[in-house]
Amino acid sequence: MIFLATFFVLSAVWPSALSVTRYSIEEEMESGSVVANLATDLGLEPGGLAQREVKLDIFHSKKYLDVNKKTGELYIVEKMDRENLCLAKTTCFLKLDVIIESPLRIFNIELGITDINDNAPHFRRDRVELDVSESATPGERFSLPNGVDPDVGKNTIKTYKLSVSEHFTIEIQTGSDGTQYVDLVLTKSLDREEKAVHNLILTAVDGGVPVRSGTANIIVRVQDTNDNPPQFDRQTYTINMTENSPIGSLVMKLNATDLDEGLNSEIVYSFTLYTSEKTQDVFALNPNTGELTVKGTIDYEDMTFYEMHIEARDKGTHPLLGQCKVVVHVTDMNDNYPEITIQSVKNTVDENIPVGSVIALVGLSDRDTGDNGNVSLSIHQHMPFILNKSSDRPLHYKLIVSEPLDRESVPEYDIILIVRDAGTPPLSDNETITVHLLDVNDNAPQFPLSFYNIRVEENNAPGALISSLSAFDPDLHENQYLVYFILEREIANTSMSMLFSINPENGNLYALKTFDYGPCRVHILRKFTQIK
Repeated sequence: MIFLATFFVLSAVWPSALSVTRYSIEEEMESGSVVANLATDLGLEPGGLAQREVKLDIFHSKKYLDVNKKTGELYIVEKMDRENLCLAKTTCFLKLDVIIESPLRIFNIELGITDINDNAPHFRRDRVELDVSESATPGERFSLPNGVDPDVGKNTIKTYKLSVSEHFTIEIQTGSDGTQYVDLVLTKSLDREEKAVHNLILTAVDGGVPVRSGTANIIVRVQDTNDNPPQFDRQTYTINMTENSPIGSLVMKLNATDLDEGLNSEIVYSFTLYTSEKTQDVFALNPNTGELTVKGTIDYEDMTFYEMHIEARDKGTHPLLGQCKVVVHVTDMNDNYPEITIQSVKNTVDENIPVGSVIALVGLSDRDTGDNGNVSLSIHQHMPFILNKSSDRPLHYKLIVSEPLDRESVPEYDIILIVRDAGTPPLSDNETITVHLLDVNDNAPQFPLSFYNIRVEENNAPGALISSLSAFDPDLHENQYLVYFILEREIANTSMSMLFSINPENGNLYALKTFDYGPCRVHILRKFTQIK
């Protein structure tokens, strides 16, 4: 202990004109360490101190020192902490009086306590948070807290260091009082979307031996500026939809992303001016969710595809926007019935119209496409008519007489034409063409019997009705009007017209003379009818 105490004494005595004896020791010396030998320094006999009642009067709340009355040594009773005794003062003295009785003498002593590097630098806040806009320009400065080190002189803070950063450095300014101030300096532009938080470590380093240091965490939060427009993951979206999709059906959900944050990243969706009103009547766009839904009727026959131009705009003070295109291809459904158009027809024809004659020209159409629009035409049942395709585009058929017609057999035809598409399930329609046959005088009048046997009593009265003959003709109108007459010939040198007469209109047969059974019992008449 004596060796250690002697080693830490830096200066023994400084004579003073005021009779002040000064000593200097390092702080934190152990209890029992000898500061100096007062008896020797004050010129006193060590053995006589006990009889002279030596005592110390220390101007402090604690008794840090005492005197060994046998040896005259001034020694340490309690460790002394310079920082507690003198706070932040650069020099620290402990004043005490040595009082000796018999005779009374008072010695003034100043004990200088020198600093050792027993305190590491520290920061009053070990975490500092800074908000820095990403629009900040290189060279901007931000104040950082100073470190604290209660040591003095070379043992106090000498410099600051910042952890490695490509965006920041520090600059140290020294005030007129010697206080150092630390500024964080931006050296490279920030990009919040690239790195939103920068974690830095500021280190305060003292000049003692060994070196001591303390750190503080510097958290730089990069504040967003609206420097990123919303972006869609594609420039063009292609969607296939069937026509007649239900109202409210979801077409797709658009999802634009914005690397900014806050209002700068909140997106509103809308159609651009390049989207036609007709398209906007069919589709609806939710401005908040980006959901594209069916609003009106989708009809392939009306539009085979729709093109929508959509923008995503953020809510920043100076909004930015991104755009995309949505193309909806409409898939045809078999929702249209095929149609028959009678473009030319002869509803009335002569019954002797030649085979191969065209009765009607029929056009076919179907608004659907593919198999749904492929149509065929047929006649409902067998009739003396056939269909011949006359052209493909547009599709036309000719209705042609295929067999001789006979009005007397069939005076009228209801020709049912059936058109059918090839969709699944197929759709069909029909149209009826009515053909009336005009009569042609193609039938001769006919009597029911080819031979009539008429009995007449002799001595008949001249002009008497002897019979009524009736012929028929299947033709119509004037073609069936009949005229009756007797074919002229002579019987027994007498003209037939002298014996009989026939009513030309109704066929009543009259005798013009009185017949005698004897001379001629049989008269043969030739009968004829003639069409008027």
